[in-house]
Amino acid sequence: MFRTIWFAINTAFWTAYYGSKVVIAGWLRVPNTPGGVFDRTARDWTASLLRASGAPQKIVGIEKVPRDEQIVFVCNHQSAFDVLLVGKYMPGRNRFVFKKELTKAPFLGPALVACGHIVIDRNNRHKAFGAYEEAAEAIKSGFSATVFAEGTRSRTGELLPFKKGPFVLAIAAQVKVVPVYCAGTFEILRKGSWLIRPQPIGLFFGDPIPTAGMDYTDRHSLLETSRKAIEQLRDEARTQLG
Repeated sequence: MFRTIWFAINTAFWTAYYGSKVVIAGWLRVPNTPGGVFDRTARDWTASLLRASGAPQKIVGIEKVPRDEQIVFVCNHQSAFDVLLVGKYMPGRNRFVFKKELTKAPFLGPALVACGHIVIDRNNRHKAFGAYEEAAEAIKSGFSATVFAEGTRSRTGELLPFKKGPFVLAIAAQVKVVPVYCAGTFEILRKGSWLIRPQPIGLFFGDPIPTAGMDYTDRHSLLETSRKAIEQLRDEARTQLG
């Protein structure tokens, strides 16, 4: 219980601190340059919360990620801790594709928008695909994108069906997909719970999947290839993390 209280205190403090920082930077029209305040703040915020959680972290396969290239990282989604792991460790200039509901969160919502993360309205199919087109343009301008392929957190820890949007995005941007498995996060903080259960967590990176030459009709095969890769990473993570 102490760890849960300590984590809650840190979440409130650091979210207010870093959220205000980037919102003010947005108001002042600070340039969104590589390594600038919008890039640094996400890593500092997530690092602060991971430290408060007391959870050991293991990163496997990050050397597979191509350098100096834009990527679409396709991840599973079990817990809010997935966001913390991705925010701290994902290489390059990375932006999330996130649901519209999060824009209403105090400090966090405005900060996500100020940093240039991509908002998806899941209740409006036309707007959702418009946002993926916007994300494709962001990728072409120098950002990588992280998408949680299931679209929501799993309540069981098992993989849910994948949405097609992330794969349409990768094909539209003609960039590689890197499958990523977030491990141990379901056990540390389950959906609908506030209780922190400190234990090892990690990110497991798979081999890049090229999309060069693919078109819209290839979205299903790209989805299936990515899902199989994430299932293999899940099995690897169970062996290494227990």
